[in-house]
Amino acid sequence: MDYVCALDAGTTGVRAIAVNHSGRAFAQRYREFTQHFPRPGRVEHDASEITSAILTVTAELIAELGSPPLAFGITNQRETIVAWDRDSGEPLHRAIVWQDRRGAERCERLRVDHHELIRTATGLVPDPYFSATKLEWLFTTGGVTPDGTVAVGTIDTWLLWCLTGGACHATEPSNASRTMLFDIRAMEWSPELCDLFGIPRHVLPEVLPTSGRFGVTRGVRGIPDGIPISGIAGDQQAALFGQTCFAPGMAKNTYGTGSFVLMNAGAEMPGVTDGLLTTVAWQLGRDEPVYAVEGSIFSTGSAVQWLRDGLGIIDAADELEGLAASCDDTDGVVVVPAFTGLGAPWWDPSARGTIVGLTRGSGRAQLARAVVDAMVFQTRDVIDAMVEATGRPLGELRVDGGAAVMDLLCRSQADQLSTPVVRAADVETTALGAAFLAGLAEGFWDAPETIAELVGDGTRFEPAGAPDDEAFARWHRAVQRSRDFA
Repeated sequence: MDYVCALDAGTTGVRAIAVNHSGRAFAQRYREFTQHFPRPGRVEHDASEITSAILTVTAELIAELGSPPLAFGITNQRETIVAWDRDSGEPLHRAIVWQDRRGAERCERLRVDHHELIRTATGLVPDPYFSATKLEWLFTTGGVTPDGTVAVGTIDTWLLWCLTGGACHATEPSNASRTMLFDIRAMEWSPELCDLFGIPRHVLPEVLPTSGRFGVTRGVRGIPDGIPISGIAGDQQAALFGQTCFAPGMAKNTYGTGSFVLMNAGAEMPGVTDGLLTTVAWQLGRDEPVYAVEGSIFSTGSAVQWLRDGLGIIDAADELEGLAASCDDTDGVVVVPAFTGLGAPWWDPSARGTIVGLTRGSGRAQLARAVVDAMVFQTRDVIDAMVEATGRPLGELRVDGGAAVMDLLCRSQADQLSTPVVRAADVETTALGAAFLAGLAEGFWDAPETIAELVGDGTRFEPAGAPDDEAFARWHRAVQRSRDFA
């Protein structure tokens, strides 16, 4: 049986997923790993436990299918950083996770002194979300000495090192571009930024194309030697590729705990735009890199969890759509789910969750509908900013993630954008992207266009009415109130 195996190293668990020549995920194994919270604002993972989990699920999948894959692709939680000893292969500290905020004070100073350098070189904003301040902390406070035996990298780099028996210390541009150390125009580690954060160049991995052979498996339990590892991408860029957004102007939104909207910006790096991030989407072999514009929305699924666990309005997440659809609109109620501040395009950490427009007639259904509307309006805010930044009209929005199962959400999103919304037929778009990147490098598929034809369209929602501009204006008034709260 010919297949490509995607190794999906997420924030709370790992998957090994088999993808056949038709572009379908047909078998998978999953395992969670431990979350460590040593003190408020700090989040860590045991990198060795992640490796063990990956090896376990991969060996189980290979045993189940009776044959090894033709190639491996890797996709991973972005920004999380690992440091290890090259000689022993052992981590020198727990991995510091993308959610970790220990670099917050450092980033406040960076916004004052080095904002333009970071913004211009990396397309990012100074924020502890990214890897640089985590790595700086490891070297200044975490007890790691950056001598000649130390290697560092994001989770993809760590897994690649482990799977190749220490033969390959490398990453690729989509992950490198999330470290706040990588110059996305020059496509190399920035000497200025490395100096700013005190990161010696010798500890950083080589940056290779996203789709291309990185190395082969060697000396790992349960996995045969010699299997190529030929595609790597950060999870959101992998989802963009898995949604076959290969042409400039194509965009996807993943409605997860938060939402991540990415638009393919083409081979020419777009200008830096307030409220949005510019990142590398991928690089196929020796081709020029493809850039993406990204907007991160902090609260989507977490707002549904709040309705369930905080307010007790629903007993299970799958009850939301029925309750929200039981009323025609919110009767003026607006929920701004700024529980941890607002992300794109506002980037306002001081904003707080807000409910406005309540009357004695407001009830469970209106609040549920307002939470769905918040998902829709936040996405429109980001898409409007992207269209303005790139000068490219949006042809359609491709969607995936847990909340995307709601027809009500997809129909409302299409109406609000005046653009078709297409829900993926296969929800494992992140893993599919990693598999496609690896398969292209090894000739399993001959071109991205072939993959797009194989995948085809999912469920399509055409706009059925004009955008509700009055409700959208009311949303913006509520957003302003949430920002004025502090």
